[in-house]
Amino acid sequence: MERATIKEFKDKSNIEIIQELMKMNNGYITTKQLSDFGIHRMYLNIMKEKKTIEKVGCGIYIDYKKIEDNYYVFSLRMPNIVFSHITALYFHGLSIKAPSKEYDITVCNNYFNNNIKNHNVFYVSKNIYNLGLSKIKTPMGNEVKVYDIERCICDIIRSRKRMDIEHVKYSIKEYLKRKDKNLVKLSEYAKEMGIEKDVIEFVSMFYD
Repeated sequence: MERATIKEFKDKSNIEIIQELMKMNNGYITTKQLSDFGIHRMYLNIMKEKKTIEKVGCGIYIDYKKIEDNYYVFSLRMPNIVFSHITALYFHGLSIKAPSKEYDITVCNNYFNNNIKNHNVFYVSKNIYNLGLSKIKTPMGNEVKVYDIERCICDIIRSRKRMDIEHVKYSIKEYLKRKDKNLVKLSEYAKEMGIEKDVIEFVSMFYD
């Protein structure tokens, strides 16, 4: 959400402030965001009773006129996850198809949450968790955490035994067609992840 302060909403009621915050956040508001502004969550209950907002997750609400963005809501519920592998490549325009209800996500080795068990979870050490960490907008225009393209290419090669190999091949081929590809960065990531030989082998197969 855009950075804002309570001073910007002088002379507005708490509900009007919430409505303004939701406009700034593409129709969403969380109890944490309200807490940052010193507004009690009871106002959300009032708005919910008036059917102007709907609850879509624990502490997460959406304007009733909006369609829920499942990717964004999931990221709000699970702030420690990063969309990765084929799911992230979908956001980057390098996937054969849109993800199903099972997302490819990456978390640190020491992270556990029962709510992620139905997804394709990849556990990594802390030293590469932030490697290539970025943000991107979902098809519905909400910003979520993902890995950049080069990190995703490294990830699908590294985890290819758990992936659909045709999806892996497709993404690599499409990546190599892109004018904005960064093979130097790809090589640096591969070295840091200890998969330089595998990445070179796969890229060589499809690089004209």
